[in-house]
Amino acid sequence: MNTSKSLLTTCSLAAAVALGTLSTQALADKVRWTMTTTWPDSLALIDADRRWVDTVHRIAGDELQIEFRAGGTLMPPGEVFDATETGSIEAAGETGVYWAGRSPAFALLGTTASLFNAVDYLNWIQHWGGYELYQEVYNQFNIHYLPYAILNNETGFIGRTKIETLADFEGKRLRLGGRDQGRILEQLGGSQVTLAGGEIYQAIERGVVDGAEFSSPGVDYQAGFAEVASYWSTPGWHQSATVLGVMINKDAWDALSEETQEKLELAAQANLAWSISHFEQSATEGTLNFQQAGVEISQLSADELARIQEITNEVYLRGACEDPTYAKVLHSMLSYMDHYANWRDLSAPFNMSRTMDNLPSLEEIEACL
Repeated sequence: MNTSKSLLTTCSLAAAVALGTLSTQALADKVRWTMTTTWPDSLALIDADRRWVDTVHRIAGDELQIEFRAGGTLMPPGEVFDATETGSIEAAGETGVYWAGRSPAFALLGTTASLFNAVDYLNWIQHWGGYELYQEVYNQFNIHYLPYAILNNETGFIGRTKIETLADFEGKRLRLGGRDQGRILEQLGGSQVTLAGGEIYQAIERGVVDGAEFSSPGVDYQAGFAEVASYWSTPGWHQSATVLGVMINKDAWDALSEETQEKLELAAQANLAWSISHFEQSATEGTLNFQQAGVEISQLSADELARIQEITNEVYLRGACEDPTYAKVLHSMLSYMDHYANWRDLSAPFNMSRTMDNLPSLEEIEACL
């Protein structure tokens, strides 16, 4: 018998067994999560969720595998917060505005009425303390939060009833998300109807609502709203920008290595930059599609938007004096705008944010803290 050949064969077999053991161990060590979202497949907002999951798999696939399920396939969208909090699932995509019943501060973390635009949210999250406030609020519910998409101004109200002026809001039943938004609409004489995104099409078609808002023109067009709507009232003052993100069960997050956590954060940051241009391009195409479909577009006047801003300011002050966490988030947002104004206003008309001098003062908010 050739001893050298036998030894080589034995070593080869041992190496193969060792590699197989390591491979099996690596598979066993890989963390596996279940993630869902509030968005069904029929709504293009799910693109932001899927892109983040894909990016995580590209850069951290050896450490974490996420089984992603579209909204409504595991549980009703309204149940994902509780499921993430308790650990029934590890993660869920959403926007914070849906959870204002848990904490009024979620209303601002998800969207603002007549306040931030997309660049403002990006600035505030990345460098003016916004990210830390997301953690402070979500952590109260055993959730770590990664904001990973921002949409700019929403479409506005679309439906079978024309809304050309503020007077036209009187008596209208409008699908509208958000606590603050509902309070503003009430001051305009309308009434808020709460519906899930997937129910809006039929509500417009059947006349259950006089009009509805949901998202940006690209998302709304893909949802088929041009098939059932004749009129579109713009701009979408009710949501001047919107943040989407992923809620992660805090225990699941803490169980990850620091390196894996950092990769998930990097994936979220990359998604933020991608999302703004993605949804703005989609909004442009959606606008053209609505026009080609024959939907009539009307715009509120500057004076009417100024009146809405006055009402919005009253709603913000009311919310701040009702809840200290809401007041803290709002104060941070207004502090950012006040600070950024030192450069922003000098750089007009090439600046990257709203120039606003008609907001509640910091002193008014501080009086509520």
